[in-house]
Amino acid sequence: MRLIHTSDWHLGRTLHSADLLPYQADFLDWLVAESIAQRADAVVVAGDIYDRAVPTTDAVALLDRALTGFAEAGLPVLLTSGNHDSAVRLGFGSRLSEAAGVHLRTSVADITRPLVAGGVALYGIPYLLPDAVMDELGTGRSHACVLAAAVDLIKKDAAGRGFDRTVVAAHAFVTGAEPAESERDIRVGGIADVPASVFSGLTYVALGHLHGQQNVGPAGRIRYSGSPLAFSFGERHQAKSVTLAEIDDAGNVTTKKLPTPVPRPLRQVRGSLEEMLALDDPELALAWLKVVLTDTVRPAAPMERLRERWPHTLALDFEPDGELGCAETDLRGIAQVSDPAQICARFVEFTSGGPPDEEQLAVLADVIETVQQAGAQENGSLTVVKELAA
Repeated sequence: MRLIHTSDWHLGRTLHSADLLPYQADFLDWLVAESIAQRADAVVVAGDIYDRAVPTTDAVALLDRALTGFAEAGLPVLLTSGNHDSAVRLGFGSRLSEAAGVHLRTSVADITRPLVAGGVALYGIPYLLPDAVMDELGTGRSHACVLAAAVDLIKKDAAGRGFDRTVVAAHAFVTGAEPAESERDIRVGGIADVPASVFSGLTYVALGHLHGQQNVGPAGRIRYSGSPLAFSFGERHQAKSVTLAEIDDAGNVTTKKLPTPVPRPLRQVRGSLEEMLALDDPELALAWLKVVLTDTVRPAAPMERLRERWPHTLALDFEPDGELGCAETDLRGIAQVSDPAQICARFVEFTSGGPPDEEQLAVLADVIETVQQAGAQENGSLTVVKELAA
């Protein structure tokens, strides 16, 4: 049995100011074609199909196009809802979709409805928010408790149907896995993770939620496929892929990573603005770029100047070389100053790392004078109104 395992599409997401939807469309077109080329028996998508509970119309249209492609190829697809999805919206029309080979698993009632492909029972566990499902599952208030109850239901159902090979798709944070900075926190009562032992006895566990592809444990039976695209610069070193899992008649599993199409490499560089503008690196012109500036005084229009040199600069951070003044000390200093121009100058110095120059001081003076004049006129008008009313 050959299975394509993927997750965390996050359709509709952006990378800072970059619209990722065209690249997500390229990925989904590739996924349909690759699944057919790999002669897969089924495709499993382990949650976070959309990036938000109320997806954009373009994201919905993109998912519709992809699922139509799978249906036309006669390739069954099992999708579960993740913590970013609205289970109700994603699960709409699930019984009707099933007739086309699209199997949506978005509720507790869906947990014991397997998709059978290649003689293997494929079950989908939607993201289970403990507070929402603990009563229905008759268990405690933790991710570990609700997932353990769901897996127990699956084992009993598979045994009753006579299946000895079971695949489970789940959306969770399993203990020992490595998170990335772009994932949403799913802690409940201060606890986010579940032990891998919850999934013992299953043939293969297709996980979603974490964006870096990785095995949990040595056997490769519990695995995160990772997201197909990078959603933060913290993922710039990750090699994005989907997983091809092959399950033989004895239940042995082998996995292979299928690299996904990458729209642009992600790069992060550090230095002063002048150093960044002087860099001679042709790859930077093609990459999505994050720049960390080390100038002690914040330069004027840094993003505009960087984009003239490196057009795909998306993110800008400031980490000045040397030590900046303590915020508490700066606040005490401001409290001892009454002149608005001096207060504004202190603010400029605190935020930029250096005092304002003559041109900036002149601008501050003009703005302060304009505000003071406007205030005086307003007060004068109020006085006239009060006198007329009297």
